Amino acid sequence: MHISQLTAVHAMAYKALMLHAYEHAADSFTSTPQERALEPDSWWQGRIDDPSGLTWAWGAFAEVELVGTVSVEYAARTKTRHKGLIVAMFVHENFRGQGLARKLMRAAIEHGMARQGLRVLQLVVTQGNAPAEHLYQSLGFESFGVEPMAVCTPDGYRSKVHMWLDLTSMGARMSQPS
Repeated sequence: MHISQLTAVHAMAYKALMLHAYEHAADSFTSTPQERALEPDSWWQGRIDDPSGLTWAWGAFAEVELVGTVSVEYAARTKTRHKGLIVAMFVHENFRGQGLARKLMRAAIEHGMARQGLRVLQLVVTQGNAPAEHLYQSLGFESFGVEPMAVCTPDGYRSKVHMWLDLTSMGARMSQPS
């Protein structure tokens, strides 16, 4: 298993993994597989190979198979350039429990720490997703609010927990072993 940055050559594998995620972890995403299946291949490529440099994506690979992903979307506007948003965090259910989510998150955090002027990473997690919340908290993320009824699913409404990480306090934490 290894983590590496995704590029255009990974676009179709990324599309397949994310469509699987939208189907099998529906409560974790605001998109549905039906909505995203309509997107052209160029849209998927743009999600992981952004020429503007504002979106970066990493993948977890088992041999050559893409089994996990995370992305960071950096803000373009002057007043919010100090922030990045972690999105599309997913590890295929057959590969969970092997530390891949932590490794993906660490890759995203390390990239954020190296980005000039970046001070904050944010993410949103479905309330009640205890494994994800625990992972994010163990990496130093703190909750700063809950958005009630954030998404409507066939099983009812789900709230979302908004979390943030102050990158200026991350140096010591990142030097600890995985």
